[in-house]
Amino acid sequence: MKITVKDHAKVAPDKMAKIALATTSRAQLDLYCLGPGQSQKAHVHDDQDKICYVLEGRGLFTLDGAEETLAPGEAIVAPAGKSHGIENAGTTPLFVLVVVTPPPAHG
Repeated sequence: MKITVKDHAKVAPDKMAKIALATTSRAQLDLYCLGPGQSQKAHVHDDQDKICYVLEGRGLFTLDGAEETLAPGEAIVAPAGKSHGIENAGTTPLFVLVVVTPPPAHG
């Protein structure tokens, strides 16, 4: 499956846009689009890993209480159980490619 990521990019005026690009049984690929001042509050996935790769813009990422500023071409990995969040503290849109592992099957 070919995905042209830029064709899906859109910044919503009121909140971060989370756009699902593809889902398999082992991973989900999303595009997060954050306008200036928009954020995703710090949160935890107890049973999912998350990888965030910056495509455009600069973002302030929190990971387990520490802050990192990431630019295009840089990524951050949030292992399951670690608090993480994103903020666009810049003046241009922030586009982040996000891979999330699925929660383990129960049963």
